[in-house]
Amino acid sequence: MSRFRTFDRDADRKNQQRINEQIRITPIRVIADDGEQLGIIPTEEALTKAKDAGLDLVEVAPTEKPPVCRIMDFGKYKYQQKKRQSKGHVHQSQNKEVRLRPKIGEHDLMTKVERARKFLEKRDKVIFSVIFRGRENAHVDEGFKLVERVTKELEDVAKLESAPGMQGRRIVVTYAPK
Repeated sequence: MSRFRTFDRDADRKNQQRINEQIRITPIRVIADDGEQLGIIPTEEALTKAKDAGLDLVEVAPTEKPPVCRIMDFGKYKYQQKKRQSKGHVHQSQNKEVRLRPKIGEHDLMTKVERARKFLEKRDKVIFSVIFRGRENAHVDEGFKLVERVTKELEDVAKLESAPGMQGRRIVVTYAPK
C-alpha cells in the first residue's frame, strides 16, 4: 500500500457545481435571478441571457431531467452558502454548567447568577450544580435553599427545565431560556 494519497479528481468534480461554459447538457430548465421560471431552453440561449444580465448560469439540480440551472451571481451565492454553513456550525444550543458550593459568598453567588443570565440570553441551557464535600453532606437543605434563591433570581429570563435533585454528592438543576 502506498504512503501517498491519490487525488481523486472525479470525486472533487462531483462536489463542485458547474457554472457557465462547464454546463454541456442541452436543453436545460432555467430559473431567472428574480425566481421566474423561463422554461426549458437550449444552454447557449440561457448563457446569453445570463451574460446580458451580468450574472452566471449555475447548475443547481444536475440529477433532474432536464437539469435545473439558475441565473445568479455565483460569487454571492458561494459566500451566502459558506456563511449559512458556518452559522449553523458555530452556535448550537449548548449546556453550560455553573458550579456552586453551599457556603458560597453573597457577591460570588451574584457573579455566577449574572454569568448564567448571559448564557441564557445567548439561548444556552444552564445547569447549576451545588457540590458538597465532607461534612457539608449533612447540610443538604442549605444547598436546596441556594438553588431556590438562584431560581428566584433567574425567573425573568429562565424556566426550570428539570427540578433540583440529588445526584451523588451534588444537587443538579437545569434552566432553559424563556
